[in-house]
Amino acid sequence: MNGILIIAHTPLASALRECVLHVFPECADAVAALDVLPNASPDQSFQHARVLMQQLNQPHTLVVTDVFGATPCNIAQKLVDGVRSKLIAGVNLPMLLRTVSYRHESLDALVSRAMIGATQGVIQVAVTAPQNQARRGTHDQDHSHHQQ
Repeated sequence: MNGILIIAHTPLASALRECVLHVFPECADAVAALDVLPNASPDQSFQHARVLMQQLNQPHTLVVTDVFGATPCNIAQKLVDGVRSKLIAGVNLPMLLRTVSYRHESLDALVSRAMIGATQGVIQVAVTAPQNQARRGTHDQDHSHHQQ
């Protein structure tokens, strides 16, 4: 099984963990969160992240962060080794739900599942169902919207 460590700007990491545990309460021991405080030094946050990863006590850990290049991601980059732990930036809830669902797979498969969950979870949703949307009349004067 894989552990999942969320490192993000406060309060995002804890909030995402709580959302995950709302759906999968049995996974509390497999999912940890580190909220990076604005006044905490990167070294303090890194040490805290190391402790959390050790507390997960899993052979492999997927670390997810909110923004590439920001402090949480920089801390995570120092933490992961690319073999027993891997890092993905751009965490969202669909990614985490899929990750928790497939946490028993290999770490490489889990990374793939997480990326798919993240991208497929972002979709534009119509305000109303297409069948309920008003149709334009046949005498519409706005010719710029006509297809050629």
